[in-house]
Amino acid sequence: MEMSEDDINTEEYPTEIHDYLKTFEKSLSSVDEMLKTMMSVPRRELFQKLEPLEQVKLDLVSAYTLNSMFWVYLATQGINPKEHPVKQELERIRTYMNKVKEIADKKKASKLDKGAASRFVRNALWEPSPENERTSKTPAKAKKRKMD
Repeated sequence: MEMSEDDINTEEYPTEIHDYLKTFEKSLSSVDEMLKTMMSVPRRELFQKLEPLEQVKLDLVSAYTLNSMFWVYLATQGINPKEHPVKQELERIRTYMNKVKEIADKKKASKLDKGAASRFVRNALWEPSPENERTSKTPAKAKKRKMD
């Protein structure tokens, strides 16, 4: 898949996009290597090593990646992917990715120990004793009561 300088005929396209094409070609090579690595492990074997939430994440990332690649394919064929059903599919997958993220975040969040929390709040609140209540009144309040 790797192209050499000799393979690229710069007369076929504007020279100002040459660097962009080289970067794109390197990106394609990188994607190809990642896919080969991912495909080298049987899916069943990979899933056995993952927790259910991780399995869902892998499925979603795989579906998103394939649909994204199809998006790029459509663009290379002169088809506007924004007007193609692949756009709705990507949005649907993104929605599920966000739901899985929420579940993972809730799972990571610390659990509230209701008993400990109520003891903490109960002990933090000050309750006046009857003798403190009498001495804590200000003279202004005492005068007002005498007037009533």
